[in-house]
Amino acid sequence: MHDPSWLAPTTFVDSDHPRVIAFAHEVCGKAETTKERATRLFRAVRERFRYDPYSFSPDPSALKASSILAHDRAWCVPKAVVLCAAARAVGIPARLGFADVRNHLASEKLLRVLGTDLFVFHGYVELEIDGANVLATPAFNSALCERFGVPVLELDGVHDAMLQAFDAEGRRHMEYVRDRGRFTDLPFDAIMAAFREHYTRGIPRQGEDSAPDEVFQG
Repeated sequence: MHDPSWLAPTTFVDSDHPRVIAFAHEVCGKAETTKERATRLFRAVRERFRYDPYSFSPDPSALKASSILAHDRAWCVPKAVVLCAAARAVGIPARLGFADVRNHLASEKLLRVLGTDLFVFHGYVELEIDGANVLATPAFNSALCERFGVPVLELDGVHDAMLQAFDAEGRRHMEYVRDRGRFTDLPFDAIMAAFREHYTRGIPRQGEDSAPDEVFQG
């Protein structure tokens, strides 16, 4: 049985905001089961936002689900926040999870910007579906995956949908290095502190241009 906080609105996971509620109900439509609602929401969040690490903003208000929904680009953390909030808005217990990862297909441009190939606080969501906990990351939209030969993640409501260790050609893709834990709300201060600690050369900022074929896990 989940903790009641998995359904409660929070500062960042503002599942009671009209914009979040409207998005969630529009996506779910007449879906009758938790599994169907979860899979629809996962796919909608994955595709609604083009994955873009340069959409990062240090402004806390920019990481509220209701604020994120006003844009068409996002990186993994805000996409996880939106999925978590939308799930709660339609009665699916959910919380945020984070891990440090190495992306072996990361672009040279972003490696230069960050000064490391370790990407801290990759965001995903833990959903309770039919009594079981399922992990899912809606980070990479299908167009980006297809361009780089990485299988598109799909959520079936039963199995975890986490980033794959290898691409379609067997090259190393994503390596999970460190578990950062699960949270009912976004641990904003901890994320910013980790960014300052690990990204010694800087952090991609909102408004910087990114190429349409940029590959980055953040």
